[in-house]
Amino acid sequence: MIRYDLICEKGHAFDGWFRDSAAYDRQAAKGLVACTVCGSARVEKQLMTPGIPAKSNRKEEPARKLLAGPVDPRLAAMMEMVREMRKQVEENAEYVGERFADEARKIHYAEAEERGIYGEASPDEARALIEEGIAVHPLPRLPEDGN
Repeated sequence: MIRYDLICEKGHAFDGWFRDSAAYDRQAAKGLVACTVCGSARVEKQLMTPGIPAKSNRKEEPARKLLAGPVDPRLAAMMEMVREMRKQVEENAEYVGERFADEARKIHYAEAEERGIYGEASPDEARALIEEGIAVHPLPRLPEDGN
Protein backbone atom coordinates (compact mmCIF):
# COMPACT_ATOMS: atom_id res chain seq x y z
CA MET A 1 0.00 0.00 0.00
CA ILE A 2 1.09 3.53 -0.73
CA ARG A 3 -0.26 6.79 0.66
CA TYR A 4 -0.23 9.95 -1.40
CA ASP A 5 -0.81 13.53 -0.26
CA LEU A 6 -3.24 14.87 -2.85
CA ILE A 7 -4.55 18.31 -3.80
CA CYS A 8 -7.50 19.28 -6.00
CA GLU A 9 -7.73 22.13 -8.51
CA LYS A 10 -9.30 24.34 -5.81
CA GLY A 11 -6.40 23.80 -3.39
CA HIS A 12 -8.08 21.36 -0.98
CA ALA A 13 -5.47 18.99 0.46
CA PHE A 14 -6.28 15.40 1.47
CA ASP A 15 -4.66 11.96 1.36
CA GLY A 16 -5.42 8.70 -0.40
CA TRP A 17 -4.24 5.09 -0.09
CA PHE A 18 -3.59 2.95 -3.16
CA ARG A 19 -2.30 -0.55 -3.86
CA ASP A 20 0.65 0.92 -5.78
CA SER A 21 1.51 3.94 -7.94
CA ALA A 22 0.00 2.26 -11.04
CA ALA A 23 -3.33 1.85 -9.20
CA TYR A 24 -3.34 5.58 -8.45
CA ASP A 25 -2.55 6.39 -12.09
CA ARG A 26 -5.38 4.13 -13.39
CA GLN A 27 -7.95 5.53 -10.93
CA ALA A 28 -6.93 9.15 -11.54
CA ALA A 29 -7.12 8.67 -15.33
CA LYS A 30 -10.70 7.35 -14.99
CA GLY A 31 -11.69 10.27 -12.71
CA LEU A 32 -12.19 7.95 -9.73
CA VAL A 33 -9.97 9.95 -7.37
CA ALA A 34 -12.02 12.88 -6.05
CA CYS A 35 -11.51 15.66 -3.53
CA THR A 36 -12.99 14.90 -0.11
CA VAL A 37 -14.11 18.52 0.28
CA CYS A 38 -15.54 19.64 -3.08
CA GLY A 39 -15.75 16.39 -5.07
CA SER A 40 -13.52 17.61 -7.92
CA ALA A 41 -11.89 14.82 -9.92
CA ARG A 42 -9.06 17.15 -11.02
CA VAL A 43 -6.58 15.89 -8.45
CA GLU A 44 -2.77 15.81 -8.39
CA LYS A 45 -0.15 14.31 -6.11
CA GLN A 46 1.56 16.79 -3.80
CA LEU A 47 5.24 16.88 -3.05
CA MET A 48 5.81 14.54 -0.10
CA THR A 49 8.64 14.08 2.35
CA PRO A 50 10.25 10.65 2.17
CA GLY A 51 9.36 8.10 4.84
CA ILE A 52 12.62 7.55 6.74
CA PRO A 53 12.60 4.79 9.34
CA ALA A 54 13.13 5.94 12.93
CA LYS A 55 16.19 4.96 14.94
CA SER A 56 15.67 2.04 17.29
CA ASN A 57 17.02 4.03 20.27
CA ARG A 58 14.65 6.94 19.68
CA LYS A 59 12.31 8.04 22.45
CA GLU A 60 8.67 7.18 21.70
CA GLU A 61 6.26 10.02 21.06
CA PRO A 62 2.69 9.90 22.37
CA ALA A 63 0.11 8.63 19.87
CA ARG A 64 -1.52 11.33 17.75
CA LYS A 65 -4.99 11.30 16.29
CA LEU A 66 -4.83 10.68 12.53
CA LEU A 67 -7.27 12.36 10.17
CA ALA A 68 -7.99 11.10 6.65
CA GLY A 69 -8.70 14.55 5.25
CA PRO A 70 -10.70 17.72 5.66
CA VAL A 71 -14.29 17.39 6.80
CA ASP A 72 -16.98 18.07 4.22
CA PRO A 73 -18.53 21.45 5.19
CA ARG A 74 -22.02 19.97 4.75
CA LEU A 75 -21.19 17.23 7.26
CA ALA A 76 -19.79 19.81 9.69
CA ALA A 77 -23.02 21.85 9.39
CA MET A 78 -25.16 18.75 9.95
CA MET A 79 -23.12 17.76 13.02
CA GLU A 80 -23.57 21.27 14.43
CA MET A 81 -27.35 20.99 13.96
CA VAL A 82 -27.34 17.62 15.76
CA ARG A 83 -25.31 19.14 18.62
CA GLU A 84 -27.83 22.01 18.88
CA MET A 85 -30.76 19.56 18.88
CA ARG A 86 -29.15 17.51 21.66
CA LYS A 87 -28.48 20.68 23.65
CA GLN A 88 -32.17 21.65 23.37
CA VAL A 89 -33.28 18.20 24.54
CA GLU A 90 -30.86 18.22 27.47
CA GLU A 91 -31.95 21.72 28.54
CA ASN A 92 -35.70 21.07 28.24
CA ALA A 93 -36.18 17.44 29.24
CA GLU A 94 -35.46 15.33 32.32
CA TYR A 95 -32.68 12.76 32.15
CA VAL A 96 -34.02 9.43 33.48
CA GLY A 97 -31.09 7.20 32.48
CA GLU A 98 -31.80 3.48 32.20
CA ARG A 99 -35.34 4.00 33.54
CA PHE A 100 -36.33 5.54 30.18
CA ALA A 101 -38.65 2.73 29.00
CA ASP A 102 -40.43 2.51 32.38
CA GLU A 103 -40.84 6.31 32.64
CA ALA A 104 -42.08 6.58 29.05
CA ARG A 105 -44.77 3.96 29.79
CA LYS A 106 -45.81 5.70 33.03
CA ILE A 107 -46.19 9.01 31.17
CA HIS A 108 -48.04 7.38 28.27
CA TYR A 109 -50.51 5.61 30.57
CA ALA A 110 -50.94 8.76 32.75
CA GLU A 111 -49.31 7.11 35.78
CA ALA A 112 -46.77 9.95 35.97
CA GLU A 113 -46.82 13.64 35.13
CA GLU A 114 -46.50 14.46 31.44
CA ARG A 115 -43.04 15.84 30.68
CA GLY A 116 -40.16 15.50 28.25
CA ILE A 117 -37.65 12.83 29.17
CA TYR A 118 -34.51 11.32 27.70
CA GLY A 119 -32.29 8.42 28.66
CA GLU A 120 -31.10 5.02 27.53
CA ALA A 121 -33.10 2.14 26.10
CA SER A 122 -32.02 -1.04 24.38
CA PRO A 123 -33.16 -1.65 20.80
CA ASP A 124 -35.67 -4.23 22.10
CA GLU A 125 -37.06 -1.77 24.67
CA ALA A 126 -37.40 0.96 22.03
CA ARG A 127 -39.13 -1.46 19.64
CA ALA A 128 -41.57 -2.52 22.38
CA LEU A 129 -42.40 1.12 23.18
CA ILE A 130 -43.11 1.86 19.52
CA GLU A 131 -45.31 -1.26 19.24
CA GLU A 132 -47.31 0.05 22.24
CA GLY A 133 -47.86 3.32 20.40
CA ILE A 134 -45.44 5.32 22.54
CA ALA A 135 -43.54 7.89 20.47
CA VAL A 136 -39.78 7.67 20.99
CA HIS A 137 -36.97 9.18 18.95
CA PRO A 138 -33.31 8.19 19.26
CA LEU A 139 -30.77 10.94 19.81
CA PRO A 140 -27.94 10.51 17.30
CA ARG A 141 -24.54 9.72 18.77
CA LEU A 142 -21.85 12.33 18.23
CA PRO A 143 -18.16 11.63 17.66
CA GLU A 144 -17.31 13.07 21.08
CA ASP A 145 -19.76 10.64 22.80
CA GLY A 146 -17.15 7.89 22.47
CA ASN A 147 -14.50 9.90 24.31
